[in-house]
Amino acid sequence: LTLLGKTFVLQGVKLADRRLSFRIAMDTLQVHGVVLLSGLAERDSLHGYGLLPNGRRLSWDGVWAGPAPQKKKAPRKKKQERAPLIFARGAFVRDSLPPRPDHLLVKNATIWTEGPDGILENADLLVSRGKIVKIGKNLKAPRGALVIDASGKHVTPGLIDEHSHTAISGGVNEATHIVTPEMRIQDVLDADDIAIYRELAGGLTMAHPFHGSANAIGGQDAVIKLRWGELSPWGLLYEHARPGVKFALGENPKQSNWGNLVKPRYPQTRMGVEQIIRDAFKAALDYKKAWEHYRSLKDRRGIIPPRRDLRLEALLEIVEGKRDIHSHAYRQDEMLMLMRVAEDFGIRVRTFEHGLEAYKIATEIAKHGAGVSSFSDWWAYKFEVYDAIPYNGPLLHRAGVVVSYNSDSDELARRLNTEAGKAVKYGGLAPEEALKFVTINPARQLGIDRWVGSLEPGKDADFVIWSGPPLSYFSVCEQTWVDGRKMFDRQDDLRIRKLVERERLRIIQKILAQKKPEKQKPGQKSGEGKS
Repeated sequence: LTLLGKTFVLQGVKLADRRLSFRIAMDTLQVHGVVLLSGLAERDSLHGYGLLPNGRRLSWDGVWAGPAPQKKKAPRKKKQERAPLIFARGAFVRDSLPPRPDHLLVKNATIWTEGPDGILENADLLVSRGKIVKIGKNLKAPRGALVIDASGKHVTPGLIDEHSHTAISGGVNEATHIVTPEMRIQDVLDADDIAIYRELAGGLTMAHPFHGSANAIGGQDAVIKLRWGELSPWGLLYEHARPGVKFALGENPKQSNWGNLVKPRYPQTRMGVEQIIRDAFKAALDYKKAWEHYRSLKDRRGIIPPRRDLRLEALLEIVEGKRDIHSHAYRQDEMLMLMRVAEDFGIRVRTFEHGLEAYKIATEIAKHGAGVSSFSDWWAYKFEVYDAIPYNGPLLHRAGVVVSYNSDSDELARRLNTEAGKAVKYGGLAPEEALKFVTINPARQLGIDRWVGSLEPGKDADFVIWSGPPLSYFSVCEQTWVDGRKMFDRQDDLRIRKLVERERLRIIQKILAQKKPEKQKPGQKSGEGKS
């Protein structure tokens, strides 16, 4: 290629059906790096578009002038030894948790406490060593404290997603068996999941990841704090969380309408799902009796103890009320069924997940003592949710049920504040009550409201600083704090975005500049002949 008196060698030339693509290495005209070009070849004319090393696009055209002169091959240079490369976990990565100031004072903000104090205007929030110390006006900061002037801004508790699949490595369903409470989500948590960082950018500080809905009785859940920078997945787990198990009702566990690609398993009906749950609870009680009998024996010589069964041990924890039930459910009849089964065994359902027909039986759910973690306005996406309405949450709330809005989606989890705002639109709730659907209410459903979910002295310093009212579509999350550590800062994020884009372009240039690898000889194994 001859351009402005300079000749460039084309690299990676491909011509197929008049479509031409190639690249050239340039160090002229303020262009330094590899330029990627593509276009159409029409007789003797060429034209198309290109991508410069800085990411900008250009248009080009040219004419065919003949073959380029052959150059003699230069002798190979000896490879220089390089220091070992350290690969980061990905974009926006941290090598450790951010430092935590001993003392922090947020001044002059509108504070949505979501507790007994309600909404406070021009108030201050004092934090010490990761815990909230005091909320009020004209608070004094200890010497050396970090002071944030939040004039004109709003501060809320960190948002909590009661139904999440964030930070789960691999599939979320163990679909080979209808009862699998021995499985544990905490064993497959991924502290590197970029969704953690993205959800922090939306004001989320906690999530409840658990299995999918392929099993009538699924696996054990996890409750995590979004500690981006924590190197160990165990560091995400919240120490005060109550243990729970994911149950599921409806089309997903019975699988009778999944088509011919899925091998049928028992049960295939809604009645069968109820029976399998009863059978599982009875098996757990029989397991308990077997162990009690064995331990009651004064002389155990020659007696083989019962075989230890992790599945039955987890089921026994449910029956004894030591492990909570969080059940995927849509239809009113199935929710009534599970509540009656639970009551027969002297236990309670902690939360119905989604519960899109729960408004039909709001009184019964309130009497049983279950909560409902619902979608704000998802409906009609499959047959069993045709009766869902956007008024579900507010109607349940007015009947005395603890209601939360969840995401079930890494993407929607970034916008739970505006999801809560839909309870104002569809149900006429006061904004303060609507915000509880994504703060204190999910904390109550998870049994952790003593420590999180509202801004009160003694609770964890999980809070968000918003540019405006938190339910507004025009407000953005400016800072997210978890345990008194700043986990997200919008200004830092804008700066890091530029660094990430620069690094992306650098890597693209490095790839484009590489020579085409030698073809593998027939019969040669991968890696053969290399030292």
